Amino acid sequence: QVQLVESGGGLVQAGDSLRLSCAASGRTFSSYAMGWFRQAPGKEREFVADISWSGGSTYYADSVKGRFTISRDNAKNTVYLQMNSLKPEDTAVYYCAARRGIGVYTTTDKYDYWGQGTQVTVSS
Repeated sequence: QVQLVESGGGLVQAGDSLRLSCAASGRTFSSYAMGWFRQAPGKEREFVADISWSGGSTYYADSVKGRFTISRDNAKNTVYLQMNSLKPEDTAVYYCAARRGIGVYTTTDKYDYWGQGTQVTVSS
């Protein structure tokens, strides 16, 4: 089993940057692909980014491509989401999630473990 804890959220202005972290427990972190999702008030949880177990493959939602970067440090059991050029529409609770297997998956049902989320608010 994997436990995930997100951190790094906050209140920023449009155009600013934030880096989210997701710390994972367990010795098998490196065997899991990791994803970031977000959920704005009144909306469904949506895919943001995905990274393979090795870090060698990444995939992004069109809405964040070129602005966000997902990365991981398997020695630290941590996955990151660097968010640049933030926009008010990026405001949401951000969740990290873990899944086994290869390939890219952008739907919540493919992920086995979830963190509790961290709030990101971008003011205009």
